[in-house]
Amino acid sequence: MASRTNEASTAPAAPRRVMLATLIGTSLEWYDFFLYGSAAALVFGKLFFPSFEPVTGTLLAFTTYAVGFVARPLGGIVFGHFGDRLGRKTVLMTTLILMGAATFAIGLLPTYAQWGVAAPLLLVALRFLQGLGLGGEWGGAVVMAMEHGGTARRGLNASWPQVGVPAGNLLAAGVLWLLNTVQSDAAFLAWGWRVPFLLSGVLVVVGLWIRVAVTESPLFAEAAATAEKPRMPLLEVLARHPRSLLAAMAARIGTDVAFYTFTLYVLTYVTGTVHLPRSAALSAVLIGSALQLVLIPLFGALSDRVGRRPVYAAGALAAAGWAFAFFPLLDTGSRPAIVLAVVVALAAHAAMYGPQAAFVAELFSTRLRYSGASMGYQIAGIFGGALAPIIAVKLVDATGSAFAVSAYVAAALAITGVGLAFAPGAATDDDVAAAKVEVAA
Repeated sequence: MASRTNEASTAPAAPRRVMLATLIGTSLEWYDFFLYGSAAALVFGKLFFPSFEPVTGTLLAFTTYAVGFVARPLGGIVFGHFGDRLGRKTVLMTTLILMGAATFAIGLLPTYAQWGVAAPLLLVALRFLQGLGLGGEWGGAVVMAMEHGGTARRGLNASWPQVGVPAGNLLAAGVLWLLNTVQSDAAFLAWGWRVPFLLSGVLVVVGLWIRVAVTESPLFAEAAATAEKPRMPLLEVLARHPRSLLAAMAARIGTDVAFYTFTLYVLTYVTGTVHLPRSAALSAVLIGSALQLVLIPLFGALSDRVGRRPVYAAGALAAAGWAFAFFPLLDTGSRPAIVLAVVVALAAHAAMYGPQAAFVAELFSTRLRYSGASMGYQIAGIFGGALAPIIAVKLVDATGSAFAVSAYVAAALAITGVGLAFAPGAATDDDVAAAKVEVAA
């Protein structure tokens, strides 16, 4: 009896440890990814494309930024393949190392003035490696978090890796804001921008130390023991879950467009159009990201009670409506108004992002979940986050107004609504295994 009591008292520790490991790991990965995006908005155009006029230089910087999104589906295919065949844990260690090494190398990269055209080419190559790592990270982290807990808490559990997105953004924006505050513009442009990239090396060591102690997914272990491992997981996803894959992609596109407009393009708009210092936009993103740390798991937990789709759809409607208030608030030039614009926008995004991980992952069976969730999530990133800043810059440049950007965000969120309506129910071929894990936990 005593041994059973001890077992029961220690059982929940494993899921909690997994949630912490996936949260910290994804926070570090997204720190790396967002750091590049922020630097592209603030300094890369001047350092790596100095021979072009400012708008073109910014567009080229965002184009190198978009390369990471193009690489993410390839990372999802490669790492999803091994994650569904060999297990989740080893793959997640590999993605963290790859992402951190690429980010650290960017901090050492010579500029155009030093190496000429080789500098932007190397920048593109390192951005591609970042995308590969992140493409494999998200699916593995979400699947690990979801598969270690019971079915009644999947929305909450899967939301913890999602919290890594605002946490990483908060860390990246915070480091840039600090450097921007204590340095002159000349010093930041000369060497200060390198510091947060080099800091990534230290953060990766911390992330690896935490992930070493994580156990393999119990659902994967049971599926591997009782069923044949998929030889080509991606092909099986296409054959068995085509509707799920399309629905996941559609549901994701609007969320991605809204997020990168509200957190990344806002940096360019506030500095280039409203003509305020970088700190005005960075501080607003910091506050909004801090709020998301709380809201994302709350909305994930809410989706466990009322369903994924209602919470997700409510966030999409709120974000679409707020897109038309977002830029007029920025145009006021008032710092409190800018903070309000970003905070409300990111609150609406949190309502979508909280249930999103469980919504996407549940569309695929255990044997194919890593590959299916990764592909549904990452392919959408090409049409969503990769293009959003570029399209926004071109729309404002062509029309002289941000209203077209608001309409673009609303249209993308309409696609999200179609994806939610089109999606099938959750895959049920692993319900028995999930129930066993729930009882054990």
